[in-house]
Amino acid sequence: MIHTYTISGMSCDGCRSKVEKTLNAIEGIEATVSLHPPVATIKTEKHIPIFKLQKALYTSGNYIISESDSVATNHKSDDKPIKKSCCGTKTQSDTTSLPPSASGKYYCPMFCEGEKVYDKAGDCPVCGMDLVKAPELNVNKVSYTCPMHPEIVQDQPGSCPICGMDLVPMKPTDSEENKTYNDLMRKMKIAVAFTVPIFAIAMVEMIPNNPLLQLMDATKWNWIQFLLSLPVVFYACWMFFVRAWKSILTWNLNMFTLIGIGSGVAFIFSLTGLFFPMIFPSEFKTETGTVLLYFEATTVILTLVLLGQLLEAKAHGQTSGAIKELLKLAPTEATLVLDGNDKIISIHHIKKGDLLRVKPGEKIPVDGKITDGESTLDESMITGEPIPVDKKEGDAVSSGTINGNKSFVMVAEKVGSETLLSQIVQMVNDASRSRAPIQNLADRIAKYFVPIVVLISVLTFFIWTNFGPEPALVYGFINAIAVLIIACPCALGLATPMSVMVGVGKGAQSGVLIKNAEALEHMNKVNVLITDKTGTLTEGKPSVEQLYSSNNEEDHLLQSIASLNQYSGHPLAQAVVHFAKAKNSALVEVKDFESISGKGVIGTVANKKVALGNKKLMEQVKAAVTDALENKIIAEQKLGKTVSYIAIEGVAVGFVSISDPIKTTSKAAIKELLRQGVEVIMLTGDNGNTAKAVADELNLTSYIAGCLPEDKLKEIKRLQAEGKIVAMAGDGINDAPALAQADIGIAMGTGTDVAIESAKITLVKGDLQGIVKAKNLSHAVMKNIKQNLFFAFLYNTLGIPIAAGVLYPFFGILLSPMIAALAMSFSSVSVIVNALRLRKLKL
Repeated sequence: MIHTYTISGMSCDGCRSKVEKTLNAIEGIEATVSLHPPVATIKTEKHIPIFKLQKALYTSGNYIISESDSVATNHKSDDKPIKKSCCGTKTQSDTTSLPPSASGKYYCPMFCEGEKVYDKAGDCPVCGMDLVKAPELNVNKVSYTCPMHPEIVQDQPGSCPICGMDLVPMKPTDSEENKTYNDLMRKMKIAVAFTVPIFAIAMVEMIPNNPLLQLMDATKWNWIQFLLSLPVVFYACWMFFVRAWKSILTWNLNMFTLIGIGSGVAFIFSLTGLFFPMIFPSEFKTETGTVLLYFEATTVILTLVLLGQLLEAKAHGQTSGAIKELLKLAPTEATLVLDGNDKIISIHHIKKGDLLRVKPGEKIPVDGKITDGESTLDESMITGEPIPVDKKEGDAVSSGTINGNKSFVMVAEKVGSETLLSQIVQMVNDASRSRAPIQNLADRIAKYFVPIVVLISVLTFFIWTNFGPEPALVYGFINAIAVLIIACPCALGLATPMSVMVGVGKGAQSGVLIKNAEALEHMNKVNVLITDKTGTLTEGKPSVEQLYSSNNEEDHLLQSIASLNQYSGHPLAQAVVHFAKAKNSALVEVKDFESISGKGVIGTVANKKVALGNKKLMEQVKAAVTDALENKIIAEQKLGKTVSYIAIEGVAVGFVSISDPIKTTSKAAIKELLRQGVEVIMLTGDNGNTAKAVADELNLTSYIAGCLPEDKLKEIKRLQAEGKIVAMAGDGINDAPALAQADIGIAMGTGTDVAIESAKITLVKGDLQGIVKAKNLSHAVMKNIKQNLFFAFLYNTLGIPIAAGVLYPFFGILLSPMIAALAMSFSSVSVIVNALRLRKLKL
């Protein structure tokens, strides 16, 4: 027999070798394990249950084995930070993020199995928690039906082919995300209905001259409690025992292990006392001669745990609220302009190049440019800025933004997953499911937590029965159960992911896109910010201020440099081209064009060698620069202008002066960063005079001019070698290496795709104020995580000893298992509620 299984948790060849060796050590198995894909092929003479394989693997590490065809598993190897693997080697699997294909599937909120997702709702096989549905990352397709003929269903508006009525959108009867909550609510109602009478019967027994005994004797009331407990134990809360049993079989001990053991022991004890009262010593019997049963403790504990699960399910739905709100931004329909006529179509049918009419108050369906008309757009949902933006013909518009009070026609340029909104949703989803390094501490503790709690419970029973007051056995039994019930490792596990999920969503709503949780954590530690000038501190919209020719041939010079620059994508080059077009200067063919990074461009125009760039380029092409020309250039540079030398046939014959206004928000942002202890250094390829003018205006204390891309890289490495945590903000292709090298790369959303891809944080608006927001968000999220971890550690540090009875010798205080269950249930809920406070954070 040959079986194929999926193995999760392997991160290097050492892991693969360890798993293979462990499986081959099982009698009757011949196993071969591969790392890519993570699959084990097992040959056996007879079938071996998968739980036996899992039990063996658990002794070797945190490896999970599952049927290869039962789970949809995705594995990514790119863009993942490096962590320490179980084998002690460096791997690339620290950051867990669900891939786009996980959209709409189910995952464990504690990410016990990394990227693993499931097609159906259920329990996590590792920790036993309810699986959570990943948000749909695409706008749900709206189906349309006829109100008279429901059998007619199509995916776009139209008329019914039978009766001709307009089709109407179909509405789902129940959203998928509410199914778990509704199921738990139904079970909760049943649990409460049967638990309350049991609890009432048990409480009345404490009243002197128990009035219930006048109706029936104590034995019959015990039987009634037993019958009432059956729906609670075997229906409403049976899932807890299933999870506990599964956790023991796989040895993935968790919260439900403790709940199952504690409440299970109390229930079995009560059953035994009901059916075989004669085997119990007098210590366990009441004045009426019946055994003191704990049906009320069992049912109340289980019902309170169920309440905690119910509240947790409700809170989970709110943590992904940012993604849901982003998804709501995209409209479901658009108006297609075809042959002069308007036609309503689904946005899923929009193709690149389609002309779309956007009416007043409508949402922009896809990314594109305005081709006819003008309007004012509300882009706050994307950029986080409340001020409407004026848009005219030729301006870019983004999906999800809202049109003002004018109509315009746009051409679709990016559709589906290519739109800015779709990319934002995907980035937010990836980041919210990723792991922060601080989570490793909680994971290490949780691994040993449950066995330690079980050991403490056994010690509690032993100490009370041997050294406690009478009835010692009763005290030992009750306190041992209380220890098991009050411990809650899930609070530790949820402390980090819940805060990350809410924090990342909050950042997206403010125009700050976080690539992963590691970036969010490290941003709080940043103490040096390296920033480019053009497009980062400045608007990135340069314009030509002056063209100077030493031989009074400005028109010819303009034609030469504009023709050369037409092949360059640099903002300064485009400014020259636009200036030439405005002057009606015709562009001509260029031969031997070459762009020299950090220096400028060269080529042959009208059989003459032309060079346009900075002084380093002039030195490279050995062009002579007269003192008179140099003095004029220095004068322009001191005004904060960027000046490019122009050389023809090895002689500098003029210059072009370009201005790029400093962003109005840059000065305030730098001031705030300095206040927070972040050193701001400007690295620019521009000359020293221009750099100094900009630095003086922004009150920068440090800057380096004339930087090539490799110079920026070297400076970041130098600062890192000094122990600094460096963030780099840039927007160009030449910034990509520095962005990748920095501890935190910050891309301006207005920049190039390669710069954004290299960065860990993207600012949609391309504004330094976004860095302040990112810093504030990181600080708030890390503070929230530490609060959660502190509460979880404190809760268990204090709760377990109190449950064990440590206060009894001093104050006579014992903790009821029912109170322990209530406290345990709310520990996880409190962590989630604390994380939800981040939604109200003001950045």
